[in-house]
Amino acid sequence: MIADVLAEATSRMDRAVEAAKEDFASVRTGRANPQMFQKVLVDYYGTPTPLQQLAALANPEARTLIVTPYDKSALKAIEEAIRAIPNLGANPTNDGSLVRITMPELTTERRKEYVKIVKSKAEDAKVRVRGIRRQIKDDLDALKDEIGEDDVARGEKELDAITKAHVDQIDDALKHKEAELLEV
Repeated sequence: MIADVLAEATSRMDRAVEAAKEDFASVRTGRANPQMFQKVLVDYYGTPTPLQQLAALANPEARTLIVTPYDKSALKAIEEAIRAIPNLGANPTNDGSLVRITMPELTTERRKEYVKIVKSKAEDAKVRVRGIRRQIKDDLDALKDEIGEDDVARGEKELDAITKAHVDQIDDALKHKEAELLEV
């Protein structure tokens, strides 16, 4: 029983760490990266649709990204959705068949702002992991009558180790992204 509860905790915490890494990838560095547009939703005939379902993203140069829509009628909606992205700082241009996005150079102040954004996202992810820990601890406490206090205490120690490992993974991803952002 405890093993099942801990396996659920590990699974849920793994998903929280992956979500944090995806959030980190959406914050731009000095290079154009298709992952920055992972969560962009385009208003396609009244339906919010992920950009990857509407267009191919290519990265021909370090600071340029080309978005080629599968349906040319979605070109204007794609351009508007990209323009609406907060903290991007780029102005997409539309030549009638594709959208070209040239990323401006990042200033030192802008890099520091992005580091703050990433740190905030990391803290949110840690809060999610701790919330999962709290829920699983409650589940373990509910099992106290069935399996005994000693087994529950051992389970809680394992849960703490699992939580620490996942928080460390988030910290490692944060350090990596911070170094990437501050790299000139």
